[in-house]
Amino acid sequence: MFRQNYITIGSTLVLSLGALTLVSAGQAQTPQKQPPAKLEVTEVPGNKEAKKAPQTKETKPSLAELKRLPMATKLVPKAPAPTPRPIATTSAKSPSTNTSAFGPGGFPIAPIRIRDIARVESVRSNQLIGYGLVSGLNGTGDTQQSPFTIQAVVAMLQRFGVTVDPKVLRTRNVAVVMVTAEIPAFAKNGSKLDVTVSSVGDATSLQGGILLQTPLIGADENVYAVAQGGLMIGGFAAGGGGNSATKNHPTAGRVPEAAIVEREIPTKLTDSDGSVRINLSTPDFENTTKVALAINEKLGAGTARALDSATVRVKLPTGYDDPVRLIAEVGALMVQPSVPAKVVLNERTGTVIIGGNVRIAPVAVAHGALTVEITSETLISQPGPLANVGETVVTGQTDIAAGENRASLVELKPGATLAELVRALNALRVSPRDVIAIILAIKNAGALFAEVEVQ
Repeated sequence: MFRQNYITIGSTLVLSLGALTLVSAGQAQTPQKQPPAKLEVTEVPGNKEAKKAPQTKETKPSLAELKRLPMATKLVPKAPAPTPRPIATTSAKSPSTNTSAFGPGGFPIAPIRIRDIARVESVRSNQLIGYGLVSGLNGTGDTQQSPFTIQAVVAMLQRFGVTVDPKVLRTRNVAVVMVTAEIPAFAKNGSKLDVTVSSVGDATSLQGGILLQTPLIGADENVYAVAQGGLMIGGFAAGGGGNSATKNHPTAGRVPEAAIVEREIPTKLTDSDGSVRINLSTPDFENTTKVALAINEKLGAGTARALDSATVRVKLPTGYDDPVRLIAEVGALMVQPSVPAKVVLNERTGTVIIGGNVRIAPVAVAHGALTVEITSETLISQPGPLANVGETVVTGQTDIAAGENRASLVELKPGATLAELVRALNALRVSPRDVIAIILAIKNAGALFAEVEVQ
């Protein structure tokens, strides 16, 4: 029995030494440094020495220690630590796509202040008009063909106690004019306004003229300002001997700070319920919604409400006893307005304005120009210098030439934007008037998704 135990222990030692040799050979083949072998101890029933064996040992066991190991002890090499895989990280400085910086269609639209696209409903300007005289003209005023000028001069002289016969009055140095101005809200007494002066009669020029004191009235027939001063026409008119030269419009001009406000126009900022109404310059449901959302985000939910496509009602929130402060803070808020899809065509000037949100359905555009040229030439047939008979005959010859340029075909893909349309029209080498005709044809074909305005 003892011999059998010795044989078993000897076999175990041989196996342990063989496993140690294999582990050493594996470490020699691996270029990387491996951690030391881990001892895993399994307890054998009835073996008290196995309880005293260490659970783990980081150092390499010696030959003497191997001889004292119990039968069930085995060597298990520690698995190498896995190599960490690189993790893709995003730099904090990487640019992010800010979709709010772009409007519909991908075109950049910078946020703007609410005060630049809207105004307070009660804050508005009023128009003023007056009928006056301009004197000091160098013979370029109204003639006798303008009887109202004579009547105005006679009435002015009578105010100063001067009586004159209208039949002998000459008014070449005087001209009747209409004076217009615009008085803004909150204009106080003593504020000065610019006025525009335009001739009513047959005066040829207002150059060098002086506008006499002219009351300016509003739509309610009340006088709100009085204007007087020297004209600035920015042009001239001169001539003599059948020749003339004219620059700009000499029969109209401006008088800077000529009108002095004499009566203030009362302005009420809030409604009867204490709310402030904000009107958009261009009615748009999307823009009113954006304005209301921006105000609610700043001042609290429920403060602003969009009533229609042009009006936003703002309630006076708690802590705002002064509506002026509320209007100032609301006007400073930034919103990103939406731009309507619109095309403006002016055939008189050849102007074409295409909005950035214009979209075009799949369509092919072919353009060819037809040119008809008619030339007339006069031919003279006369007899020779030594001929005794014959007469000179004048005849006309007309030539007609017609030609058509080779048509170019351009195909626009679905969802084509302004850039593709302009690029396609430039490729066709068309004139502005041809562009107008092409756009109207695309609209009639139902392939242009935009409002077309012809001026």
